Amino acid sequence: MSKTLIGVADTVFPSLEPARQALGNIDAEIHVATEPTPEAILEVAQEADALFVTYAKITGDMISELKRCQVIGRFGVGTDNIDIDAATRAGIMVTYAPVYCLDEVSDHTLALLLALARKIPYAHSLVNNRRWEMKAVVPINRLKGRILGLVGFGNIAQGIVSKAHAFGIKTIAADPYVSDEEFTKLDVERVDFDQLLERADFISIHTPLTEETKNLFGQSAFKKMKPEALLINTARGPLVDIDALAEALESNEIAGAALDVLPQEPPPDDCPLFGREDVILTPHTGFYSADALLDLQTTVATDVASVLNGKFPRFPVNPEVRHPK
Repeated sequence: MSKTLIGVADTVFPSLEPARQALGNIDAEIHVATEPTPEAILEVAQEADALFVTYAKITGDMISELKRCQVIGRFGVGTDNIDIDAATRAGIMVTYAPVYCLDEVSDHTLALLLALARKIPYAHSLVNNRRWEMKAVVPINRLKGRILGLVGFGNIAQGIVSKAHAFGIKTIAADPYVSDEEFTKLDVERVDFDQLLERADFISIHTPLTEETKNLFGQSAFKKMKPEALLINTARGPLVDIDALAEALESNEIAGAALDVLPQEPPPDDCPLFGREDVILTPHTGFYSADALLDLQTTVATDVASVLNGKFPRFPVNPEVRHPK
């Protein structure tokens, strides 16, 4: 019996052994692309039965070249790097891991909020430069009673609510796709996007990246925010126009920002947010813990195995592809 061929477009894992184990009874031969270019990916994927991908772009043109592929498993929460429509037309199921790293990202979001609100990185830099100056961090406002606005109210945003409430922070959220029941269950006030911009002291972004949400936070949004507002983004970099953000900070339209994601990663040397005392940047580490990476491989590989075994996956992106090729 011939082996099942699995291509890997790119990987951030030290080992793919957890994924191999999660494939269960499938006798897999796994080939990893030498680099995340279309040519190198197609070299391992063109004849493959399944394809794993992390950050690499899987375009419609590439999908049209896949001769045997039944399923693409994306190691991550979002799927904006895969042409889902093209995969659907080709009869290829796409799976992902929407419930992975919920604790990690919600924890990281709150950590950025606290660090920014309490000006901890700035205070630390002062002391490292032999400046023991409490006055330099003035003003700092009390957290209790402040309003956190969640843009998007999916799993990660919902995970932040109880953590924010523990600090006495009230939560409001804007998401047209989530039911009123979910808001009521977590004691979160439903508002529209403009209301959220106007009312929130802290704004945390948790919406998917689409053509409609690209640069959602630009000049117009910043002008509607409070001058003391702080912006946190642990979702997708292109949701924020960083040039507009730098201008808003420079003109005191908002008070600060903490970003774990940027439109270009790594950012160019002339990134306008570098060196600012009112900005915290982390290098897309919000998702990470050793536990989360194990969960990620296991979740996605288990679903890929389900499709290859003729079963329906737990987390399909395009469930209309009900019968794998």
